[in-house]
Amino acid sequence: MSIGRMVVGSALPADAPAPATPRDIPHTGGPENPSAAAVRERFPDAVQRVEVIWGETTVYIDPPRVREVLEWLNGDESQRYDYLSDVTCVEYRDFGRPLQVVWHLRSFPYRRFLRVKVELAKDAELQVESVTDLWEGANWLEREAYDMFGVTFRGHPDPRRILMWETYNEGFPLRKDFPLRGRFSRSEQLRQALTAHPGASYLLEELSPASIYRDLPADMRERYIAQSSED
Repeated sequence: MSIGRMVVGSALPADAPAPATPRDIPHTGGPENPSAAAVRERFPDAVQRVEVIWGETTVYIDPPRVREVLEWLNGDESQRYDYLSDVTCVEYRDFGRPLQVVWHLRSFPYRRFLRVKVELAKDAELQVESVTDLWEGANWLEREAYDMFGVTFRGHPDPRRILMWETYNEGFPLRKDFPLRGRFSRSEQLRQALTAHPGASYLLEELSPASIYRDLPADMRERYIAQSSED
């Protein structure tokens, strides 16, 4: 199979076994992606630990070194992770646990998938290096990670919000400490939305709770009234 000019599996020896769906994968343990050992050998002081969960390898890197490791994984002929499928973040309910930044990498020539993570203390600056110059697709992914989690990517060419409007100042909606209904009242949220996008951007029906209420089923109307009285 080829993707553009790239031939999947082209870096493998001619007698390499054909790809097959893995079976009977253990929850933890199992064989590591060979790239994990290569990263350990190349950057022995940067690797914090390696995990294999359901057959997928995750390498935890010291945050100041992650850009260096990612650049090597992308450019070295023995690795060739030329496709970045995602950049995202993970925050656990345990507020004492650090926030994780995650890169999902694929090497089509070697038919490999590798997950790279760093852990950032939440009481310190949430910041890592941008990789937009290594993978162009990182541009919007890094902006989304900033917009939703508040992680800054140093060197990003256009570090703006991408899902929320640019003047949005309630915080970062996917953080665990973010209130489900936002940090401001509904009227303040509406005021800010109208300030950012003047009234011409909205239909009257979109701004009227009454019209929405009429379309609700009876049980949802009761819940709406109960919730409104609590406000």
